[in-house]
Amino acid sequence: MGTWTGFLSAMLLTLIRVSGIAFFAPFFSSSALPSRAKAVFVGVLAFLIAPLVAALPKAQTEITFAAMAGELAIGFVYGLMLSLLNEMLLFAGEIVGVQLSFSAVNLLDPTSSIQTALMSDLFQIMGTLVLITAGLDRIVIASLVRSYHAVPLGSYALAPLTARTIIQGAGGIFLAAVELAAPILASTILVEIAVALLSKLSPQLPVMSLTVPLKTMVGFAVLTGSLALWPRFIEARFAELLDTTERILQLPAMAQNAGLGG
Repeated sequence: MGTWTGFLSAMLLTLIRVSGIAFFAPFFSSSALPSRAKAVFVGVLAFLIAPLVAALPKAQTEITFAAMAGELAIGFVYGLMLSLLNEMLLFAGEIVGVQLSFSAVNLLDPTSSIQTALMSDLFQIMGTLVLITAGLDRIVIASLVRSYHAVPLGSYALAPLTARTIIQGAGGIFLAAVELAAPILASTILVEIAVALLSKLSPQLPVMSLTVPLKTMVGFAVLTGSLALWPRFIEARFAELLDTTERILQLPAMAQNAGLGG
């Protein structure tokens, strides 16, 4: 890559892969960030890392339809897998909103321009703050650079295994959401059981007027206390998504090597 033509070819392929972060990954895909700022960020990042990734072994800087489609697929897979973290937060917020009787309160989500539950917005905002505070936005960029070691520039080929693995990984967000909402879920269920037992002891007790305020107060108290565990939990889920993404990107090469070996 000693000529400007080679550099521009490498930069174009790098730009396609990096664009996947700007369109799909958490924090970077937020519509609250100006489009021009994201475009400048993507362009500068591609300009800086293009010479490095083009010099790696097995890197191909020739612009072909297969190379461009492969880089676009990597950016899409990368961003899609990391966006599952946002979906996990939204689903956990839905569970908590139902338990705290806020399921009917909806707000316009600025990141997706759709109406979401109040607690889902709260969980997403708090999750984004954890991401920024923990420096996970920089880890995304570092992981993207590492992806060029796993899948050299212009060498990715789509495989049926990729879609199947993404679907399996997406199924894990439901379990992660339940785990995140488990403290509030358990505490509000205990409140309901306690109020039900009290109503048996005292039939004149206004159960309906007591249950909702008690569940809300206890739920918010438990949520406040569980925030101390959020950074470790979200960092662990984020690391799992990054590791899963790198394994998905390596699947076509592993399948090809297995076919050649057979």
